[in-house]
Amino acid sequence: MYKRYQETADYIQQFISEGAPEFAIILGSGLSSLQEEVTPIVEIPYTGIPNFPHSTVEGHGNKLIYGTLSGKYVLLMSGRFHYYEGYAMDEVTFPIRIFHLLGIKKLIVSNASGGVNPAFSIGDIMLIKDHINMFPEHPLRGKNLEKFGTRFPDMSEAYNRSMISLAEEIAKEQGINLQKGVYVGLQGPTFETPAEYGMVRAIGGDAVGMSTVPEVIVARHQGMKVFALSIISDLGGANIAPTVSHTEVLNAVNATMPKVLKLVREFVRRENS
Repeated sequence: MYKRYQETADYIQQFISEGAPEFAIILGSGLSSLQEEVTPIVEIPYTGIPNFPHSTVEGHGNKLIYGTLSGKYVLLMSGRFHYYEGYAMDEVTFPIRIFHLLGIKKLIVSNASGGVNPAFSIGDIMLIKDHINMFPEHPLRGKNLEKFGTRFPDMSEAYNRSMISLAEEIAKEQGINLQKGVYVGLQGPTFETPAEYGMVRAIGGDAVGMSTVPEVIVARHQGMKVFALSIISDLGGANIAPTVSHTEVLNAVNATMPKVLKLVREFVRRENS
């Protein structure tokens, strides 16, 4: 498996010619407009990358973009891979291993999620401060690759506190109202039932989605610093029976994107930890 990782990293490395990326950025559902903020140097289609999966979900691209954002080199992943698409966990998290081999130390992850906190509204931006993993397969299950990290990684700070503080500072300066909460990862692909939304809230979740958790676990396994945000695209709970569609999720994300773009641009510019 390590040889496959190395083969993929070597292929991508040949396109990273002007400077080593400081950040890897993963775009979730409907967040593709963030790629327009990057000044591209080269775009690398997933189809041409050895061993690389591809996304089958509307709102997800299928390419890596190497370029600059706010004066810093980044490698942006337009389109992620989900467990519900039929990929195994080592495929879902395959790009995170590659980021490590490319020397990238910081990961920014975005997603759209369902809010279960009664204080939340559709269109809110939630900084993820912690997560609860409810996927049926753990991304570190199986033989541990010591070249990446320890067998039993610490997850006491899955989401970097100093990065969260910086985002809060920037949001205050920009007049952006932020929420902060716990993200619960379920396998999907169905949206949750009212009772399931209620369960998520009962176990301590503020939002629920079908991604992010596996990627963050693998990133932390190999020592990457992680910053993650969710756009609250719908609301649910034990006493709420919302009708949710992927189109409605994308519409909610699009309405919130201007604030997300402002926040992420300034975050990348000022993050130096």
